[in-house]
Order: sequence, then structure tokens, then C-alpha cells
Amino acid sequence: MIRPLKIFCLPYAGGNKYSYREFEDAAPSHYIFHTLDYPGRVPRIKEPLISDAGELVEDLFNQIKTKISDEDYVLYGHSMGGLLAYLLTRKLEEKNYKTPMHLIITGTSGPSVFEKRERKRHLMPQKEFIQEMKDLDGIPEEILDTEELMAFFEPILRSDFKVCENYVHKYSEPLNIPITVITGTEEDMEVDDILLWQKETNLEIDFNRIEGKHFFIFKKKKEVMEIIEKTLSVNSNHRKAFN
Repeated sequence: MIRPLKIFCLPYAGGNKYSYREFEDAAPSHYIFHTLDYPGRVPRIKEPLISDAGELVEDLFNQIKTKISDEDYVLYGHSMGGLLAYLLTRKLEEKNYKTPMHLIITGTSGPSVFEKRERKRHLMPQKEFIQEMKDLDGIPEEILDTEELMAFFEPILRSDFKVCENYVHKYSEPLNIPITVITGTEEDMEVDDILLWQKETNLEIDFNRIEGKHFFIFKKKKEVMEIIEKTLSVNSNHRKAFN
């Protein structure tokens, strides 16, 4: 019998604790998904939004520290969630908590690339901002084209983009944790910037590309899950061999 493996998920910009429900249908039954919450959205709708990466990571740390034990677990994040998964790992290490056995990052460049990011989407005029959201191909156009719905979603999206776009990277010793990185072939990022993830671990990163735009993870969820399953299986067998 295969032991259950917890995968803690960090939502992308505009996401919430229900963002990865589609993955559960495509994943092996022994993967147990737990998606952490961000303030200002369901079910924490009454709490103020957090647009600072450090404050948001502190919030996430306070959530996860009561959920982890001595058992292995994985951290996964897409886009903004990928950056936060990495920063949360650093926080767990700093606080002497058990760190994840593996980091899975989709849809984002290495954290040090944010140093040279000049485009500030969170400051764009509304028309330009909405077009940016359409180009990302992850939010239904009926939401983006409906004034009442955007009155609710736009502040959340801008706050989340501000988290990433105002993030200042601090260099640290590389982690001793394997990192799998998956990006879409049509995403607006350079391969060299994606490969900057190698600076964050002493182990060789597992870099994969899947056809699609930024939200390829849902249109190609079977392919994404196959990579994750293969990677975690290899990592688990490697750990058993040395324990």
C-alpha cells in the first residue's frame, strides 16, 4: 500500500483555496492536496489583502506550521504561488521546521529575476490591466468584461501582482531540496530566467516545458501530473535508498 503524501499548494495571483481542485481529479489517489488560504478572499473574505511578500509568507507560515509533522510533504505553487512556495521553504528552514521533501514550481522564473522586472502590472490603467489578464488566458473573459465582477476581482489581482512586482530578492545559501520547474512554451519569460532556479538549490533542477500559455497547468493537467508523479516517485525511491 502506497503511503499518502501531502502536497501543500500555494494559489496563483487572484487564486484561492479552491484553485487546484481540478488537480485532484488528475492526481493519483495517494496525493492529498491542501491549498493554503490568502487573506481577502474566500473563506477569509473579511480580512484585508496583503500585498507584501514578507507579510504574506508570515501568514502562510502560521497556517502550515500546525499542519506539518515528521512525515514527508511537498510544496507546490504556480506563478505567484511558486515564488511564495520558495519563500515559505526559506521561512520553514529559518524557523527550524521540517522542510518539504520537494519543491514543485510552475509558471514562474527564478526568484532572482524579479530584480530586473520593470513592468508593473499592478499600476496599469484599468483597460491595459484587463488586457494583460486576457493575455494570460487564465480568467474567463465574462469576468474580465463584467464591471460588477471586476469591481471585486481587480483589487485582489492588483494586490497579488504587487506582491511579486515589489519583491526584493535576498541571496541565501542554496537549499538542499530538489526543485522541479515546469513552464508553458508560450509563456512570456526567457529560458535563462527560468533556469535561475538553479541558484536556489545544490541539486540539479528538473526543468520541463509543456505546450501552452501561462495557465497550461489546467489545459494540460494530465501531462503536469505525469511529470509530478514521475519526479516524486524518483525522489522518494532515492530517499529510501539512503535511509
